[in-house]
Amino acid sequence: MKQIAVVSGKGGTGKTSITAAFAGIQENLVLADCDVDAADLHLLVGANGKPETAEPFFSGYRAVVDPVRCDSCGRCVEVCRFEAVKLAGDQVAGSAGGGAKISEILCEGCGCCVDVCPSDAVELEENHAGELFVSSSRFGPLVHARLKPGEGNTGKLVSMVRSRAEAIAGNGKEGLILVDGSPGIGCPVIASVTGTDAALIVTEPSVSGLHDLERIADLCVHFHIPTYAVINKSDLSLELTGKIEDMCRSRGIAVLGRIPFDPLFIEAMVAGRTVLQYKGSPAVEAIRGIWMAFAENSGIREKT
Repeated sequence: MKQIAVVSGKGGTGKTSITAAFAGIQENLVLADCDVDAADLHLLVGANGKPETAEPFFSGYRAVVDPVRCDSCGRCVEVCRFEAVKLAGDQVAGSAGGGAKISEILCEGCGCCVDVCPSDAVELEENHAGELFVSSSRFGPLVHARLKPGEGNTGKLVSMVRSRAEAIAGNGKEGLILVDGSPGIGCPVIASVTGTDAALIVTEPSVSGLHDLERIADLCVHFHIPTYAVINKSDLSLELTGKIEDMCRSRGIAVLGRIPFDPLFIEAMVAGRTVLQYKGSPAVEAIRGIWMAFAENSGIREKT
């Protein structure tokens, strides 16, 4: 079973649109949307209905107050560095109950209020931070997730998404897991690419695109992941496209192709489709050629 990741180093390069297009070419795969902060692959692959399964994701802790035990002494208010605690009568977002009130949004779960409470009225509970879903798409099973607003993404939920995708692929006939990675280079991205057989970086000809390409390329090299690149919207700046190719060449990263700017990407997103469902576009033909090259180089298909 092969695992390949499509990453970008920054948002807005077209990573998810290209991943969805790849899914429409390759058969027998499991999709894993690891961009759990803003998962949207399901919108393009026809997985917009009710998920087949959903389970809660817990991360960290939040303090909760027992209003019966709380005597409103105010010690918790004094020690809270995050101003997450107010006494009854004060206003605090997300609070409920009597006595001391703790905001679910502001609380960081440090436990100081638990330590100082003389009435043992405060305790820490596991924080319900999001949900993990398994859905059916037009192209096969899709594992995706959603963090609650304001929750931090440490990579734990990304690892759960990949583990569930591996379990589904292991129980079925699917021979490939296609990962739509998180943008950037932080913990979620590391969790998206570690252990994969290859990574494809989608970049764009802009100053930030070149800068962030260098960072994600260094990350992939650090983890010894075979890395390739594709330049989306390549005709918007031929000068920067050339600089991107020079940078990739200096790092031994093969540029598998250029995708010209095409408003069809926007039209497809609005319609909830992939660009491959349209014909007569140079961008579509470029994506097909890039996938064939990527599949051959990463061992998904034998070279001809």
